[in-house]
Amino acid sequence: MNVKFFTRILRGLPLLALVVLTTGCGTISTMGKLEDGAAGEAGRMWDRWIEGNGDIAVATTWERKVKDGVTINDIEQALTQIAAERNMKGVGDLPLSKELEARTGKPQKFLKVYSFCTPATARMMVDFSPHMAAYLPCRITVVEKEDGLWMYTLNMDMMVKMGRKLPSPLKEEAWKVRETIWDMMERGSKGEF
Repeated sequence: MNVKFFTRILRGLPLLALVVLTTGCGTISTMGKLEDGAAGEAGRMWDRWIEGNGDIAVATTWERKVKDGVTINDIEQALTQIAAERNMKGVGDLPLSKELEARTGKPQKFLKVYSFCTPATARMMVDFSPHMAAYLPCRITVVEKEDGLWMYTLNMDMMVKMGRKLPSPLKEEAWKVRETIWDMMERGSKGEF
């Protein structure tokens, strides 16, 4: 028997019972409109939320430890290369550590946000759900910590696996964006370009 599976179910029962009791038929109706596997993704997010001591950012993001020896330049080259391979546009970056150095006159740990977008997919997604505009553009952040460099991004599985069923061709295009960001995290953290 899978103890983790049963533990997850038991932990989720009070919340599920509360949701069903307070929303009734609306919950049942909504559950029928969700992507297949949405409950499994919600369970994974729940587990990460618990493991993160209630930190919602832990539950809703992906992270990768950058391999020792991989430089910022290596990461940037990997991100640029993958974006070009997948027809995703680099739409800017935010060099926060450089800005903080300029403001304080003191050296800072590296912190930079890289932004990417596939404009046609973004338009389709916002037409489907205007609230998705808050997640645009896709971002990957490189953070220097005591133990080295880390990469963080939004958990793209929330977008493609957990919400309302995406119509075709939006579903296929959203999946391509998800796969691109996943690849950027994987290859970027290894400096593979």
